[in-house]
Amino acid sequence: MRERAAQHTLRRRRGRRSTATALTAALVMTGAAVATTLTAQPAGAAATVASWPSASGSQAVSSTIAVSGTYDGSLKRYYGSGDLGDGGQDEGQDPIFKLKDGATLKNVIIGTPGADGIHCSGSCTLQNVWWEDVGEDAASFKGTSSSATYKVTGGGAKKASDKVFQFNGAGTLTITGDFQVSDFGKLVRSCGNCSTQYKRTIVVNGVDVTAPGTSLVGINTNYGDTATLRSVRIHGDSSKKIKPCVRYTGNDDGDEPTETGSGPDGTYCKYAASDITYN
Repeated sequence: MRERAAQHTLRRRRGRRSTATALTAALVMTGAAVATTLTAQPAGAAATVASWPSASGSQAVSSTIAVSGTYDGSLKRYYGSGDLGDGGQDEGQDPIFKLKDGATLKNVIIGTPGADGIHCSGSCTLQNVWWEDVGEDAASFKGTSSSATYKVTGGGAKKASDKVFQFNGAGTLTITGDFQVSDFGKLVRSCGNCSTQYKRTIVVNGVDVTAPGTSLVGINTNYGDTATLRSVRIHGDSSKKIKPCVRYTGNDDGDEPTETGSGPDGTYCKYAASDITYN
């Protein structure tokens, strides 16, 4: 009786051990599956976009504010009034801010109406600047030196029926620092029909793009423009309607430029498929 009882007890213990072993194996497999799911996400692919800041106050602007050196708006909202307050999309409007060569504008919210946003007469830095409802353009870059540098770091823009950034001058424009754009036509357009044309270099590195939108960058290949795209995260565009880079033949007589192609080509539109992620 004791031997049979002992054998029965041993069988029960072995059964418990088998069950525990099976449970452990299942947990290990589940953990491996979770780890595989996590590591399968593309590097740099953000699931969500950072929220917009709240304004610390508001200031009506009836005439353009000239900026030299550094202007810190402390996240105040600036909006057009008087001659700057019609809220239209017409060309030739005056800006809310006009930056001299080498100036920096930071921690500013451009409200509604936004007039023609910001003009940079030469090299400039726009740091943590937000456009709540883009007017004619969010910013225009107008320096005439090939060594001019324009930097847009952080911030964001939305509700741009046409262009966000208008690149009329010469030099290099860099957009980075998790800048975000949504509900827009074009993020950057190298002027296709300005009376004076230049070679323009555009770098878009580390930005969040939310549909709807038409294109990220438009360049003129006949003037030697280039666009380099890195770490671009596109949200809400599973059908991939937003074109990352569009090539045109520009002119200097005011005619509508001719679109000649789109997509990476290694010469003018410089990026690989891995530089664009879709969320």
